[in-house]
Amino acid sequence: MTAADHRDGAADALGALARFTVRTRIDDLPAPVVTKAKHHLLDTLGAALAGTDSAETSALCAALTATEPTGEAAVWGTCLTLTPRSAALVNGVSAHAFELDDSGGCDHSGAVVVPAALAALQATDRVVSGARLLTAVVLGYDVARRVLEALGGYTPHNQAGWHSTGTCGPFGAAAAAAHVLGLDAPRTAHALALSASSSGGVWAFVHDGAMSKRLHAGRAAESGLTAALLAAHGVTGPAHVFEDVWGGFLRTLAPAHQAPDALTAGLGRRWRISRCSIKPYASCRSTHSAVDAVGAVLDAHGLGRDDVTGVHVRLSTFVHGMCGGTEVDSLPAAQLSLPYAIAARIALGRADLTAYDLDNRRSPHVRSVLDRIVLDVDTAMHSDAEPVITLTTRAGTVHTRQVADPLGSATNPLDAHAVAAKFHGLAGRVMAPRQAGSVADAVEGLDTMRDARELVRHLSGARPPGLSGRRAVVDAMQET
Repeated sequence: MTAADHRDGAADALGALARFTVRTRIDDLPAPVVTKAKHHLLDTLGAALAGTDSAETSALCAALTATEPTGEAAVWGTCLTLTPRSAALVNGVSAHAFELDDSGGCDHSGAVVVPAALAALQATDRVVSGARLLTAVVLGYDVARRVLEALGGYTPHNQAGWHSTGTCGPFGAAAAAAHVLGLDAPRTAHALALSASSSGGVWAFVHDGAMSKRLHAGRAAESGLTAALLAAHGVTGPAHVFEDVWGGFLRTLAPAHQAPDALTAGLGRRWRISRCSIKPYASCRSTHSAVDAVGAVLDAHGLGRDDVTGVHVRLSTFVHGMCGGTEVDSLPAAQLSLPYAIAARIALGRADLTAYDLDNRRSPHVRSVLDRIVLDVDTAMHSDAEPVITLTTRAGTVHTRQVADPLGSATNPLDAHAVAAKFHGLAGRVMAPRQAGSVADAVEGLDTMRDARELVRHLSGARPPGLSGRRAVVDAMQET
């Protein structure tokens, strides 16, 4: 791919993105991008395998199996098969169910793009190589993030009330699915354009921890796959979808912030997956810097939970609005709570998935720390700035720390060993170590795999979805 291939991008963004999606091959991807794509693919699969035991996935599978016949596409980690579209929906919800999936794309690109790409494999008779699947994943991340940037970026779009995973994700899912299906440029353009009609998702869940947040990832995956399948059969989308016209996507969702040039700027040169983060903690990415800052102070001074008498957090209006809640009765609410993430790190010594178990959320030790946390909103603080944490100890000492590059971010990434360890820890919740190892090996060798369905075969399990998720359903009922 050369700059000349995309010279007309600004004038014809939809066409440029379609041609980019069709023409890109794995040889066009820099080696670090291929490696990072493997890391994000493995990370997404791990998050999804653990998520098969979530209350959301248990309820969703029950609803789908009650209303539609089974199909040929796997619900990862289980013995259940559904239609490709429903499998994309369920696997997307599972990947996002425990807030363990990656961020920094559309925002949660992995939970959208990977389920759509793998479901597309099972919706075609074509033999699709692992290299093509891996390229499709990179393309999905790229397109989804570009759409978000064209809407003005993460902060203004989300401040307007839109959840970008649901609004921008369908475009990434459509690009990945179209590449897997081998659609030509005109049909790929229709698939991308059709995605606009399935874009949606609002932040209303933040006020009560509703499960709808998890649904946004699954619906985006399903919608993008559906758009590609419809385009493959001749259904058309609006050619002017990205143009500044009445009903245009950017004008409608971001009239004051749209930046259409972002759709094609640096196309084929600046890969958006390179800016994405892999989460070490089971909470909203905006809480991670605070967890790292607290951990750094505790570790540096040998402090325990009984040594901390007060926690002061100076944070931006944006982060406070998204993560300033202290309601932790529901799992989604707790995972969006910056105070809870801090309290868990201090009281429990960790902020992993187990720290968000119902018993821990109700722990008197955690509650005691929560009561000592004070949030101080600094209206002059930039929305992208990380919180400043100040801990006061029983001895009267005061320690202040701000972490600009939290663990797992693009500028402080998890190494390959840490990514693999996270995957095996999550996958081990639902499958035997040998099978988890087969999945990891398949991802590592994906770029040389003749038929990418081999990866999917390793993901099938012998257990029904929600085996221990029935416990999660009971917990969810108790929470509400």
